[in-house]
Amino acid sequence: MANTRSAEKQRRQAEKRNERNRAAKSRLRSALKKTRGNVEDATVLSAGFSAVDKAAKAGVIKKNTASRYKSRLAKAAKRAAK
Repeated sequence: MANTRSAEKQRRQAEKRNERNRAAKSRLRSALKKTRGNVEDATVLSAGFSAVDKAAKAGVIKKNTASRYKSRLAKAAKRAAK
């Protein structure tokens, strides 16, 4: 229980941010799962890259993590093309 009005406001803001971040992370995981399942399709791969970039831009994941995800997707796509 918050003791001050500012602490109460901070609690409300934290809840909003938490919900927003959880939804964004869930969207990212879903997009990655969909992309990994169909890496040979260029449009799906592009959508996966886009989802990773958006998550990184929003601060849901770090820039290097986004880079690593994209690299692994590209590598899987190259393997599937063979």
